[in-house]
Amino acid sequence: MNIRPWVVVEAPDGRGLRRVTIGGETVGTAWSLRELRKLLDRLGYPDVDVEDPASVCWRGGDSSTWPARVWRRRVTGVLLMLGLVASAVLNGIIGWPDASGALTFAQRITGALFVLSSLIQVAAAISVLDYWGRRQSRVSGAIVLLGVLISLGTDSLLLLMWLEEREYTPYMLAFMPLWCWSVWALVLLVREKTWKGVPQPKRFAAGVFVSALLTALSLTYSTMYQPAVAPMRFALKAEFGTAREDRVRPFIQVPLKLSVRNTGEVSVYVVINDFTVYGRTAKYSGQGNLAKQQWKDSFEEGETREEAELHVDQLEYTRISSGRFYRPGEVLGSGQEDARVHVFEIPKNVRYDLLRVDLQVTYMRKDRGRIDVGHFSEPHASWIKKSPYYCHPALCEETLRYHGRLRHNDNLINVTRKPRYVTAEWSPKRGPEYSISSTYDFKGGGAAGDPAEEAREVDRFGVSTVYAYSEVSVAELLKAIPSP
Repeated sequence: MNIRPWVVVEAPDGRGLRRVTIGGETVGTAWSLRELRKLLDRLGYPDVDVEDPASVCWRGGDSSTWPARVWRRRVTGVLLMLGLVASAVLNGIIGWPDASGALTFAQRITGALFVLSSLIQVAAAISVLDYWGRRQSRVSGAIVLLGVLISLGTDSLLLLMWLEEREYTPYMLAFMPLWCWSVWALVLLVREKTWKGVPQPKRFAAGVFVSALLTALSLTYSTMYQPAVAPMRFALKAEFGTAREDRVRPFIQVPLKLSVRNTGEVSVYVVINDFTVYGRTAKYSGQGNLAKQQWKDSFEEGETREEAELHVDQLEYTRISSGRFYRPGEVLGSGQEDARVHVFEIPKNVRYDLLRVDLQVTYMRKDRGRIDVGHFSEPHASWIKKSPYYCHPALCEETLRYHGRLRHNDNLINVTRKPRYVTAEWSPKRGPEYSISSTYDFKGGGAAGDPAEEAREVDRFGVSTVYAYSEVSVAELLKAIPSP
């Protein structure tokens, strides 16, 4: 008669751990013969003869087969833990700025998902201790697998975004090695079949897939759809008021009424703005010609005056007064309206026939990025030689320069791109200018980057300019002056 032994020591698994059963029920595991004896002693069987086949059945080896592979197991566990912890830190760095400070709800959700994934990876790093140990929890392997899948997904996304422009960023030193690590870890866990101990593995897989899909949709909505659909509308107004005669000096005081209103749904940063009053002089003739060469030359030179008059020739515009409505970096909220009255003076015997005012505001959408306003709002004179913003007046004229760091609202873009800077220049002698680039040559008087890069960044950050203008006849101004 065959008598079945009541103590069974199973064959070593991939880590060298052997499962012990008594009466068909698992009672523990052992890495060595010494641990087996301790286990039997705790269970109340101190005198079991492990060499007696009638007491102990050895499967997959005898009492001397203990391939614990201690160092291999420990090194593998440490590598898994370090990779999961590093990935958790990276995801936290990416997600926290958006979760805590993004302007839109969708971007905050995306940031919160990255922070949540970071916490899951921390739990996965802790679960490595159990899964690469005695595996007392049935779900530890699945948690480790989930953490590795999150790392592979986020690192793959970062790598794809980096490949779009291939710029150096310090975060490359993190997500590129982590991508290689996540591929190795996934292959290792697939070989181990970590999902086997999970109750209802199909539901687990479905949950992972749905979570990944929701994250992808949230990211797509926050970075592409939502910023694009929010409309931008502004109401700019510039008009001349009733002129007054100076009682002391031979000048006429002309009030200029300006107003700006953000009628759109998104708040904006003011990058640069300007209002300039021009006086027009012209030569009049009884017989005119609309096809004058001067009109064609002005158009070819890039001027905005696409106009011609039959009896007016040799148009000249002289800057009379220039100023700014806002300081660079100021925020213009949705629905906010600001008004200002600016008074300038012209001589009584003025030779101008028309006065014209041009008002322009260049803005950046706040749902696309953030400006370091503390630095950007500080003016720097280009004519001060000891300043890093110095430029020879013959090359740059005399301008005020504004320069600050620019960050995209989607932190994924920030960590896969070089730092961007917004630069603006204002001078009463010429129109305002601005640029967005990763480099800037102040001594050369302009951005040192690729023009295609500047155009791409301007579009990415939603930078645009709105205009308004008004004209008035000088004769009408003089006629409307109240009598003393």
